[in-house]
Amino acid sequence: MSYKFIISGGGTGGHIFPAIAIANELKVNYPDSEILFVGAKGKMEMKKVPEAGYKIKGLEIVGLQRRLTIKNLLFPFKLLKSLSDAKKIIKEFNPDIVIGVGGYASGPTLRVAGKLGIPTLIQEQNSYAGLTNKLLAKNARKICVAYDGMDVFFPKKKIVFTGNPVRNDILNTTAKKAIAITHFGLNPNLKTILIIGGSLGARTINESIKDKLIQIKACNVQLLWQTGSYYYSAMKSAVDGEACSNVFPQEFINKMDFAYAVSDVIISRAGALSVSELCIVGKPAILVPSPNVSEDHQTKNAKSLVDKKAAIHVNDVDSHTKLVELALELVDNESFCNELSTNIKKLAKPNAAKEIVLEIKKLIVKN
Repeated sequence: MSYKFIISGGGTGGHIFPAIAIANELKVNYPDSEILFVGAKGKMEMKKVPEAGYKIKGLEIVGLQRRLTIKNLLFPFKLLKSLSDAKKIIKEFNPDIVIGVGGYASGPTLRVAGKLGIPTLIQEQNSYAGLTNKLLAKNARKICVAYDGMDVFFPKKKIVFTGNPVRNDILNTTAKKAIAITHFGLNPNLKTILIIGGSLGARTINESIKDKLIQIKACNVQLLWQTGSYYYSAMKSAVDGEACSNVFPQEFINKMDFAYAVSDVIISRAGALSVSELCIVGKPAILVPSPNVSEDHQTKNAKSLVDKKAAIHVNDVDSHTKLVELALELVDNESFCNELSTNIKKLAKPNAAKEIVLEIKKLIVKN
């Protein structure tokens, strides 16, 4: 049977990649279906979604700034314009259901869909629900979550624990290790620490690595280091300046399945998508939550693993003094690595996209 689906949201990879994973699974179940994404103009979904093979339309919506700024004066006008544009898009496309994945665009899109009587489903990635999803929950039919205890934000009867959808290519990385070593030009005889701070990079993590390059150079280990686009030039210059042949800076790693395959220890921020992927790949992880996120939700994400002895937590403010030393100790501690790996694998939800599509299927059949 053919259906029409709208998937709305974005802003960061943590919203976009789960959205694409849901779309891919919908295509498997409904090959003749039509899928339209609705994002925010100027945000990364406007590029990433078409690259994944899907159509997208953009809204003018922006978020409220946390500080006093002229941009906040424009917010009401852009919100009204986005609500009007979302209504036009929905009426023209006539979807059977609208799926919200968080981010600015999902607010107007799901609000309009709910008012028009179209079923809506929310996919909340984080352990602390975002403001948009909390406001949309009242009219949503189902809310798919990745963490326990989400009934403090959402009506319990609407919640389904599905986990976060991840990219299919990371579901089996073990067999890719040899080709991944060649891909990155790594030494097959050295253990590898993977550093990932998001597509834009993480300043504190990058500075912590840069300041300890002399120490790292002397160790029998190698670093595969995603610096992010903003920091790449400075970090590459520092590596070249110290002639660190065991440090491999990358502006952005497109083949994350390869990166996970070669890693023995992973240093990462604690965004919801990152945490979900780390559970799937099952590698020992040191989490450095970003302090620059709403409601400090990355610390809460990290705590969900640390409480189960499935990861190590380093506060952002402590990373300069603790991060590199801890990583170098961990990579040589085989028994502790095995313990962390075993525990984090228990938290994996590899079928999240399938379970979310099952909930979508229930709603469209019922409707």
